[in-house]
Amino acid sequence: MTPKNNLQNEDNFFATERLIIRLISLDDAQLIFDLYNMPNFIKFIGNRHITSLEAAENYIENRFFPQINRLGYGNYTVILREGDIKIGAVGIFERDGLDVSDIGFSVLEEFEGKGLMYEAAAKIKDEVMNRFNLKKISAITTKDNISSQKLIEKLNLKFKNFVTLPNEDEELMYFETE
Repeated sequence: MTPKNNLQNEDNFFATERLIIRLISLDDAQLIFDLYNMPNFIKFIGNRHITSLEAAENYIENRFFPQINRLGYGNYTVILREGDIKIGAVGIFERDGLDVSDIGFSVLEEFEGKGLMYEAAAKIKDEVMNRFNLKKISAITTKDNISSQKLIEKLNLKFKNFVTLPNEDEELMYFETE
């Protein structure tokens, strides 16, 4: 089931100086496969057991599309304008155990440290909060994921407390807009 929203709809595309950001589609299965199998993704976010392109397509269909269809927003593919290269993903997600939708992001290793994910996350945070009238956004990260903590703080989210999500053991840092 693909999202009900036409992916060409202007509400599903955002642009920054260096990036095009659009709702995820099944065409992004290779990107999801690559992102979700990076050592740092597995270390900091967890192993989602995406072992094939088919598994990546199923993950997109079963994990991302239902929220997009229900809320109108979710996971977005981040594309470098120069070269039209898919470099990562950013999204605003409803998560079990959190009362406030949270922002999440991942980027291919070769594009880390260039400010691209801040650019993408700031754009999605502003656009989704404004278009969908969200009063707050949260973020969670592991205690040892310093680069994510820095990006989250740069997005003006403040550390509030530690949380443990349902069916998880690890205590995570919880940030929220004020």
